[in-house]
Amino acid sequence: MAEAPHAPPRRARLELLVRREDEADGFELRQIGSGVAFVRSRPQRVAAGSFELAEVASKVDGQHSFILKNTATDRFLLLSGPERFLWEQMDGRTSLQDIATAYVLRYGEFDFAIIPHLIRKLQRAQLLTMTPTSRLRQALARNRRQPVAKMAESALFALERVNISSRNVQAFFRGIYRRGGFLLFTRAAVLVCALLAVVGFAAGVRLWPDAERVVSGFGKSPLVAVISVKVLFLLTVGAHQLVHGLALIHYGRRVREFGFTFLHGFVPTFYVDVTDIFMGSRKARVVTAVSGALVHLVLGSVWLLVAVNASMGSFLQAFAAASGIIQWQAFVVALYPFCFIEMDGYHVLVDVLGIPTLKHDAIGYVGGLLRGRRPRPFTRETALFVGYVVVSTLSVAAFIAFNVWLIVHAT
Repeated sequence: MAEAPHAPPRRARLELLVRREDEADGFELRQIGSGVAFVRSRPQRVAAGSFELAEVASKVDGQHSFILKNTATDRFLLLSGPERFLWEQMDGRTSLQDIATAYVLRYGEFDFAIIPHLIRKLQRAQLLTMTPTSRLRQALARNRRQPVAKMAESALFALERVNISSRNVQAFFRGIYRRGGFLLFTRAAVLVCALLAVVGFAAGVRLWPDAERVVSGFGKSPLVAVISVKVLFLLTVGAHQLVHGLALIHYGRRVREFGFTFLHGFVPTFYVDVTDIFMGSRKARVVTAVSGALVHLVLGSVWLLVAVNASMGSFLQAFAAASGIIQWQAFVVALYPFCFIEMDGYHVLVDVLGIPTLKHDAIGYVGGLLRGRRPRPFTRETALFVGYVVVSTLSVAAFIAFNVWLIVHAT
């Protein structure tokens, strides 16, 4: 049966209500232009003393509604049960992506309009603000009264609004899938990927004893070489996101948006909106997450094979070796869940565990222990929190140590 054509959904213009530092009750509106910035933003409800919440039970249909009051402005909002659940998740630490995951795990379904609609209601009632998503943004927000910090923050917001994308991409991804993209999701592709991983690792082992001679191929232009490697890597990030989109087509889901933006205002990146995979099975969600990361494994192996067959000390060999190492590191970072970064592997872990806010719950629990707060009873959940923080801390330390050792050994 032919699929009925769908008009591309209009881009949502999400305006964030951000509290000003120089005025006690002042707010300003900031607009988020890209889907990736939207799902990674972290809404924060106002302080506990600034609102009241009352339950209203219907004797007719047995449904429960809730009245939310802004005690500062005497504004009232009527919330449904699901909206109240979302309101409780908006603590300033949980991203919208994790909030959406929590909603799916709680209700077994997802309405793409409910979160933006609720955010708009809460903003109009001045019940919601947005916390900065990075330590740099937090530092700039704390020093917003200083002209330099204010200019830097404005520049980051301006870059974050740079968004080159399209929401009419379903036909594009479907066309790629039909013209050969489907081969990426076959058993043969899995076997080829595994073979390349083994051969690429062997090539890396062969290159390692001559690392100093390999790096010398950059010659007198190491800066130009590093920039070239980074630019090429950025293009492979686009391929990573492209495969994510093809996975959605493979499982009969819709690719809602694909484009380029600046994550957190300064990190250039490609992105694809894969939220429709929430409607798929757990296997579909896992394959969608893993398939994109495997792009880096395959490309890393290919580059290492090029390096091991290139002339010793040549620019090509140095370029290929550096590209291969960066690709493999990207693969590990993308799929390894224990590094305090919410990448593909982390989302697979929380999906399997059914704890969408694992990172911030674990950090909050362990932070409380370190500050001397009375611990909660020791359960499987608290043990998981401690284990996540300990393993992640050791993993980050090991990753930094390995890269320092790698640089020292190569030079």
